[in-house]
Amino acid sequence: MSDTIEKIKCLIIGSGPAGYTAAIYAARADMKPIMYTGMQMGGQLTTTTEVDNFPGYKDGTDGTAMMEDLKHQAERFGTDVRFGLVTSVDLSEEIGGIHKVIVDESKQIEAETIIICTGATAKYLGIESEQRLIGGGVSACATCDGFFYKGQDVVVVGAGDTAAEEATYLANICSKVTMLVRKDYMRASKAMQHRVNRTENIEVLYNTEIDEVLGGNVVEGVRAINNQTKETTEIPVTGVFIAIGHKPNSDLFKGVLDMDETGYLITKGKSTKTNLPGVFAAGDIQDKEYRQAVTAAGTGCMAALDAERYLGALE
Repeated sequence: MSDTIEKIKCLIIGSGPAGYTAAIYAARADMKPIMYTGMQMGGQLTTTTEVDNFPGYKDGTDGTAMMEDLKHQAERFGTDVRFGLVTSVDLSEEIGGIHKVIVDESKQIEAETIIICTGATAKYLGIESEQRLIGGGVSACATCDGFFYKGQDVVVVGAGDTAAEEATYLANICSKVTMLVRKDYMRASKAMQHRVNRTENIEVLYNTEIDEVLGGNVVEGVRAINNQTKETTEIPVTGVFIAIGHKPNSDLFKGVLDMDETGYLITKGKSTKTNLPGVFAAGDIQDKEYRQAVTAAGTGCMAALDAERYLGALE
């Protein structure tokens, strides 16, 4: 481990829309932020081929290009963007206390404020064909990508409220939505189940799982298997939406920061403040409701303003 300790005003952990927006505001406030990007520079959005719903891109863009734009903007104001992973934390409970972190198990940093933007990771089925076609018709966000399948047939995998919401959302856009439910019942609330059952262009197949996603460079269909009869069926679709949940990337903060039963960090009221002074959370790490690039960016702005005001109150 390095003996040199770097002392800074503001550390940003994570590099999605929340992290880069926080960096832009923090840098403009002369907080001289340092960002560690994590292993997936740019976050979840870099797995999205087309972004059509972020304000300012009148012709749309793709996720990687958009993250590069945000990165360059943050750097233009003086953010020090570094590729690396925060591997441990020692967060102070005192107002004005110094938060200590270790990066890549070697570099030591002491920060007056920390903005956590580590996001959440979509859960996938893990089969090879699904992973290969992420961005080519396989998605974990209907509100992000559903528009591109207008008038087409799609599949939704899942049985909870998220899957039901995604299916009914897509039903307003797509010709037909087929829901694949692994068990013989849905876990979704009764209200959501009624909404699914009342929607004419949604078909629910129970005891059914994806055996393979079909297609070369883009999705052309799925081969589904009934896990009771072992009968297989090919369903021609152009989009496959995996709606089996997300896992917040909060393991680093377990036992340190307040989080809900599923691991999302809890922030106070309408702020981005966590239970520890000088520690803030923005983006999908604290938002399990909306999970959009634009809402993540908004909370990134809030976190930088909260951090600036926190430092100002100490002076």
